[in-house]
Amino acid sequence: MRFDAMPMHPDVLDALDAMGFEEPTPIQEKAIPTILKGSDFLGIAQTGTGKTAAFLLPTIDRILDTEDNGKTKALIVVPTRELAMQIDQAVEGFGYYAKVTSLAIYGGGNAHEFSREKKALTHGADIIVATPGRFLSHLTLGYVDLSELKCLILDEADRMLDMGFLGDIMRIAEKCRDDRQTLLFSATMPDRIEELARDLQNDPEVVKLALSKPAEKIKQGAYVLFDYQKDDVLVEVLRDRDVASGIVFTSRKRTVGQITRVLRKAGIKCERISSDSDQSEREEVMLGFRQRKFPILVATDVVSRGIDIDNIELVVNYDVPPNEEDYVHRIGRTARANRDGEGITLVNPDDQQRFGRIERLIEREVDKLDLPAKVGKGPEYDPKGSRRRSGRGQRGPKSSRNSFQQGKGKKHKNTNRKRGNHHHGKGLKPSGHGA
Repeated sequence: MRFDAMPMHPDVLDALDAMGFEEPTPIQEKAIPTILKGSDFLGIAQTGTGKTAAFLLPTIDRILDTEDNGKTKALIVVPTRELAMQIDQAVEGFGYYAKVTSLAIYGGGNAHEFSREKKALTHGADIIVATPGRFLSHLTLGYVDLSELKCLILDEADRMLDMGFLGDIMRIAEKCRDDRQTLLFSATMPDRIEELARDLQNDPEVVKLALSKPAEKIKQGAYVLFDYQKDDVLVEVLRDRDVASGIVFTSRKRTVGQITRVLRKAGIKCERISSDSDQSEREEVMLGFRQRKFPILVATDVVSRGIDIDNIELVVNYDVPPNEEDYVHRIGRTARANRDGEGITLVNPDDQQRFGRIERLIEREVDKLDLPAKVGKGPEYDPKGSRRRSGRGQRGPKSSRNSFQQGKGKKHKNTNRKRGNHHHGKGLKPSGHGA
């Protein structure tokens, strides 16, 4: 099926044509006709499959059938400010000819920013894209008008539940009209998502696509090593590949700074971002990364989902992600829009069992790569064996304390605006692929 064969408003189709989008992705082909009919929809699909367009296109189409009175017709709730900004930008593109307005509401700003959001909410927008806590703060103050809300959309619902937003989501839903349409999108389908769907939706159409499998074009590899070898291996990986755009992920905020210092000392230009970064800093870093002002971004999982940046060539997991699904989301930042990409993971002895579970989940054995000669020999890969110490704190192969340290190293814990007159095209996929 082509987009122009779908029963959507000419203004929506004109925007797709201008951006070069012809054929929908599988999730778009399944979701758009159902949403256009006004039915509830539960979509389970991994990152990078075009979920944003799957709910935005039919939502914009339905808004065009309503009175243009400045009142909010659709509310999109998302886990992070980065995703809120990305979806807000996508509305600008898809709604370019339709003159649909959108407003992004997210936490982290100062009192002035809160006041700006309050003023914008008071004036209204067709579509509000918001993080749960921030929007609830505005909602409880009484000036947010949801009396004509037609559609409530929860994007990355599984992640919002992981982040503890269930209570906020339910309170927001209680303020919405009972006869609304509810769309729920998630990368995974745990029991809690099924329960959420039962609580919020009315006989939804459920579509599950490509659950928890990395894109075929991602070249996956892993280095099995001790912790003391990680920095040297990381530097070698980045130097050897000389990528123009890559992300180094770590599960721990404190490690972001350490990795950044190591890379800069090695002469590798990079910037960092984590949940500790303030709003303006995160926005500036993400903008610089999009514009290729520096090649390497060091980040926690704050950017592992929902950030649609094309042409990322390499993702390195400095440590094995906390759960199997996060691995798919991390390496899913590369090989987007049918491009090639590479995902590399550094696996210490403590993380071998977890990485073995990842391999079972994705139903393939990830290639184990040879360590650079200068870092010495690493441990054997035995994901089914007993947990072994990671060797943290070892001085390296020349240290007389090496054998002792390998046995005694510490374990780590696993733990707004209205649309302007120009389309920036950020975060959208190129011609020939689904939006």
